[in-house]
Amino acid sequence: MIDWTRINELRNEVGVDDFGEVVELFLEEVDEVIERLEISCDRSKLEHDLHFLKGSSMNLGFASFSSLCQLGEKASAEGNADSVDVGEILASYKASRAAFIAQNEAALQN
Repeated sequence: MIDWTRINELRNEVGVDDFGEVVELFLEEVDEVIERLEISCDRSKLEHDLHFLKGSSMNLGFASFSSLCQLGEKASAEGNADSVDVGEILASYKASRAAFIAQNEAALQN
């Protein structure tokens, strides 16, 4: 679900102090798009939204979520946005987010 190696690489690249800011910005931006997907049935921007989510989540190591976004983006680009299981994508994000936060908080306490 989470690529912890990628997270550790990013933490080492930006430094521990800046990593917190990177995470905060990531969660803020991604949560905004997720909220829009939760309340809107409009699929006209789905390809764009999933492209953004895919790239953002890949950078922070949300591997499973990123893969689902990639599949949905591809389906949307091929004109099949209605076939994308947005519920599965949302559930994957919520599970990944929860796992990330729990692990990150545990790491900070050690």
